[in-house]
Amino acid sequence: MSEQQRPSSAEEFLKGLWRENPVFVAVLGMCPALAVTNSAINGLAMGLATTFVLVSSSILVSLLRNAIPKQVRITAYIVIIATFVTVVDLLLAAFTPTIHKALGAFIALIVVNCLILGRQESFASKNKVGMAIADAAGMSGGFTFALVCIGGIREILGSGSLFGLSLFGEGFEPWVIMILPPGGFFALGFLLLFFNWLTNRRKQKQQANIDYETVGGNLLNDKS
Repeated sequence: MSEQQRPSSAEEFLKGLWRENPVFVAVLGMCPALAVTNSAINGLAMGLATTFVLVSSSILVSLLRNAIPKQVRITAYIVIIATFVTVVDLLLAAFTPTIHKALGAFIALIVVNCLILGRQESFASKNKVGMAIADAAGMSGGFTFALVCIGGIREILGSGSLFGLSLFGEGFEPWVIMILPPGGFFALGFLLLFFNWLTNRRKQKQQANIDYETVGGNLLNDKS
């Protein structure tokens, strides 16, 4: 691929937020997306922890991409990822023990999040640091956005609050099921449906514009 054909850093960043969103499009990282998102703050905390690990790992893998032997590259990536997971685990335990307790074992399970290992193998190990950072920031930003959306819906319906702030007053009857495990599937299913509807609608508009331009071009050719 030539330099002119290569996507820019901005394009690499934006693709993870929407076009290739890890949760709503690639359907990756379902374990934390369903398990820890019973509140928006938990979803945000898990998203930020994943962002730290993914961006830091991508930087180091990109820097060492020519030094890591191909035969042990997966093992090396896992060691790098596990190192940063340990760092974020200790930081959360030291500064936000309540959130650390709420996230529990799912912090350690970031090591086996296929999103993180997949980006090291498919992108960071093949691109320069700047592009690796843009890709990691976009993918982790999209992942965080998805977790906050799921957690926000579950918290609003299940507790009548958002980020711990009451929204509806004492008269609200919470949907307790939304903060229980089935609520994660309900929220995720609704968001996947909405996301796919928006994607299909955009594709239909693009196709309609192409058809319109094609018809217009044919008419001009006929007149000439």
